[in-house]
Amino acid sequence: MGRRKIEIEIVKDPNTRQVTFSKRRTGLFKKANELSILCGAEVAIVVFSPGDRPYSFGHPGVDVVAAKYLQQEADASDSQGNPSSNAPKMEKLNLKLAEILTQIREGERQAENHDEILKENDVTKLSELKELRDSYKELQDWVKLRLSDIEISEYMMLLAQEPVVGIKAKSAKRKRRRN
Repeated sequence: MGRRKIEIEIVKDPNTRQVTFSKRRTGLFKKANELSILCGAEVAIVVFSPGDRPYSFGHPGVDVVAAKYLQQEADASDSQGNPSSNAPKMEKLNLKLAEILTQIREGERQAENHDEILKENDVTKLSELKELRDSYKELQDWVKLRLSDIEISEYMMLLAQEPVVGIKAKSAKRKRRRN
C-alpha cells in the first residue's frame, strides 16, 4: 500500500491545519536546504503560519538573499529605462541609513574616547588618592610627634618655673646621707 493522493484544498479543522502546516513547512525547508547544497543555489523562504507567525529559511541567509534579489530588481528596472516608483524612496532611505550609520560610528568613537579618559582618570585618581592617603598618614605622624614635643616642652617650662618641692627635698636628703 503506497501513499494516498490527497486533494489540494484548505484543511477545514484548525488543529489539523496547524499540524499540516508544521509538517509541510519542515518538509519545504528540508527540500530548500537540499537544493542549496546540491546545486549551490542561494535560497530564501518566508512563510506565515495560519496564526500569522513568520517562519523563514535561507542559505546563506534570508537577509543576504533578499538584499541580493532586491538589488537585482532595482538594477533591472533602472537599466531598462523604466524608473522604479520606489527608487526615490529607496535613495532617500539609503541616504538616511548612511547618515545614521555615520552617527553611530561617531557615537562609538566618542564612547571609546570617553572610556579611555575614564580609564586614565581612574588610574590617575587611584594613584593620587593613594599618594594623598600616604602623605596624610605621614602628616598625622608628624603632628603627633610635634604635639608630644610641645607637651614635653610645656612640662619642662613648668618645671623650670616651679620646681616640684618633693624632688629638691629628696635630693638634699640623699646628699646628706652620702656625706
